[in-house]
Amino acid sequence: MAPPLIQLKDIKLTFGGTPLLSGVELSVSSGERVCLIGRNGSGKSTLLKIAAGLVDADTGSRFVQPGATIRYLPQEPDFAEFATTLAYVEAGLGPGDDRYQARYMLEQLCLHGDEDPAQLSGGEGRRAALARVLAPSPDILLLDEPTNHLDLTTIEWLERELDGRRSALVLISHDRRFLSNLSRSTAWLDRGQIKQIDRGFSEFESWRDAVLAEEERDQHKLDRKIVNEEHWLRYGVSGRRKRNVKRLGNLHALRQQRRDYRGTAGSASLAAAEAEKSGKLVIEAKNIGKSYGDRKIVEGFSIRVQRGDRIGIVGPNGAGKTTLINMLTGANPPDRGTIRLGANIEMATLDQHRESLDPKSTLAEALTGGRGDHIIVGGKPKHVVSYMKDFLFAQEQMRTPLEVLSGGERGRLMLARALAKPSNLLVLDEPTNDLDLDTLDVLEEMLGDYEGTVMLISHDRDFLDRVVTSVIAPEGDGRWIEYAGGYSDMLAQRGADLNREPVNVASIEQTRESKSSAQSNEPATAPRRRLNFNEKHALETLPKTIAKLQAEIARQHRQLDDPDLFHKDRQKFDQVSDALTKAQRDLQEAEDKWLELEVLREEIEQA
Repeated sequence: MAPPLIQLKDIKLTFGGTPLLSGVELSVSSGERVCLIGRNGSGKSTLLKIAAGLVDADTGSRFVQPGATIRYLPQEPDFAEFATTLAYVEAGLGPGDDRYQARYMLEQLCLHGDEDPAQLSGGEGRRAALARVLAPSPDILLLDEPTNHLDLTTIEWLERELDGRRSALVLISHDRRFLSNLSRSTAWLDRGQIKQIDRGFSEFESWRDAVLAEEERDQHKLDRKIVNEEHWLRYGVSGRRKRNVKRLGNLHALRQQRRDYRGTAGSASLAAAEAEKSGKLVIEAKNIGKSYGDRKIVEGFSIRVQRGDRIGIVGPNGAGKTTLINMLTGANPPDRGTIRLGANIEMATLDQHRESLDPKSTLAEALTGGRGDHIIVGGKPKHVVSYMKDFLFAQEQMRTPLEVLSGGERGRLMLARALAKPSNLLVLDEPTNDLDLDTLDVLEEMLGDYEGTVMLISHDRDFLDRVVTSVIAPEGDGRWIEYAGGYSDMLAQRGADLNREPVNVASIEQTRESKSSAQSNEPATAPRRRLNFNEKHALETLPKTIAKLQAEIARQHRQLDDPDLFHKDRQKFDQVSDALTKAQRDLQEAEDKWLELEVLREEIEQA
């Protein structure tokens, strides 16, 4: 085995109260690619800072192979004292590094080098920080949330760039697809300690579930052993008690072991307060357009959004995603075309900009608006502490100033504020930013159960594939097209990813018109086969039906994962099993029907 480039041994760190890190071990060898997984607040970023030499542990040792170079990407880069982005990137180069690499990496990340760091947007700042750590080609890259604020085009570029490098990687990220594509081993930071496997993130979740199930069984055995020992203590022969002092000591040790056990943290309990159902038609847009000067942001876009749709909007930063969603929801009127909102629309929005939060206000004030200790959730008052716990905030954080919250905690706070309002239309702008993987799972489940309509902007490919039923993507010159299915389905239909040249919609339409004109001049033939109304309707609705059935199957599987369900409630076990069988059968039929109609549609278009 290759000697480690960096090694942490018996790292312990406490910020008062429960230890944050307790005997952590981490070793990274040349070319190794490790993803560091853990909940928000588990100490991932702190551990990465210890590895980078920026934070000292209370106890433990840090070894770095002599001559090995390390570069660390923080979540919030410090641009102070740098006049330009080029100066900032060049400051990260070592004595023997090629100075040209600084400008080259900036160009690759679509920056010129003369930008004022104080004026950078979140995405531009992240790209400048990436250029600084990538330009030197270090032996070890420590990357803390490298995909935050990046658009899909840049994320996919970064994947290819890192995949082609020889540097060892330690990655912290909430982007499942990014981790699955790059990681080769997984370090799980859980309750102050690390468990590690030589497998990438794609196999992590099944392994984690097996570990937790084994841990639960061990605790159950420990509880039974304590009960048996206590029974002996109470009812054993008195003479035996005097002779078996050692056994009594073992009982005390078992009790102490049970007290010292740190159980897993609970899951967030995300639930949107739902209003009365909206009308069947939620939004209808006809040929809408928006321009800023000579630049067309949206041009000739039409869509019908119906109740229950889950629509994702993707595209590079600056393409106009927020402008489009603001027009569709009536927040920003179009320059051209018409927007019609359906009946009984109750909308709740999640803004990606968290600067609107007063950093000096407390967590409770942000949730209640500074009015008492209760928050109105779904039209009913609920104590703020109870509501905070649903989003994994502790009671003692009630008076915590927002300025000390982590990025993940601010993300959960914004979700808590948005979901408290009764709604039948959820509009979410970058809802996944800074959320840990467990909270993302709960958010996905909540959106799957939500009976209203969802429109969201996201750069998380896995999240889009799991949640949305259609994707709207930019095609250049203000043109946007809606594709059925998730992000992967959109790529399959487009024939390429978002990095290629946009589809020339006008030329496609012109080609179709010329074909139609040519066909009209040909001799009359047998009538051409067309899709009837029912077939067209099925093609439009089946992807949504399939997505709902997949979500239903996932829910049934989660219930059957309970190993005690059969013994606790045989009737419920049978009901869930029957429902799962029916949902799987319905899913197979829906997929077969959709495939049959899709093949028919392609044959008709090619005829």
